[in-house]
Amino acid sequence: MARNRQPIAKRCKALGISPTVMGYNKKTTTRNAAGAVRRKKSEYSLQLQEKQKVKFVYGVLEKQFRGYYENATRMPGKTGENLLIQLERRLDNVVYRLGFAATRREARQIVTQGHFTVDGRKVNIPSFLVKPGMVVTLRERSRSIQRFKDNLEANASIAKPQWLDYDANTMTGRIVANPKREDIDLPVEETLIVELYSK
Repeated sequence: MARNRQPIAKRCKALGISPTVMGYNKKTTTRNAAGAVRRKKSEYSLQLQEKQKVKFVYGVLEKQFRGYYENATRMPGKTGENLLIQLERRLDNVVYRLGFAATRREARQIVTQGHFTVDGRKVNIPSFLVKPGMVVTLRERSRSIQRFKDNLEANASIAKPQWLDYDANTMTGRIVANPKREDIDLPVEETLIVELYSK
């Protein structure tokens, strides 16, 4: 499986997003500290940057991202919103949103390691798309791992999205509904991505 090894802070600076979007609260970078003047970006450059931003945040490479876009074009509604909603429904993102992981990268790793079940069945595929009514649970044998205890404690005060319902006693998350665009706090203009792919 291909892996993205780009430095987080450096990439965030280049894409113009805060490292907190990635789950990193203490990351900083001195790259371009003087704030060198950059020339005005072309329309294509702006569209490409928005696509790269979404791919980077969700940890998706080009081939898979293109597949999500093609699926989004076949769904009813706005293509850009459908694209983001699909990415938000990925199992690794759900694990991150529920607070089991500090970042999406960590969520992808722990899902791959087989720590979670969906509707009682072990799922170790980060790109697995959840649906309303499904239940994501931390496996019984994984609940004593300190890593999960620390993450859940650190993320306890962070509000969960409305489309997810978390039960701390059973370490279970239920997908109440499909996410809506307003539930996705990613600062991105998805219409530019649609324009880029529709050329």
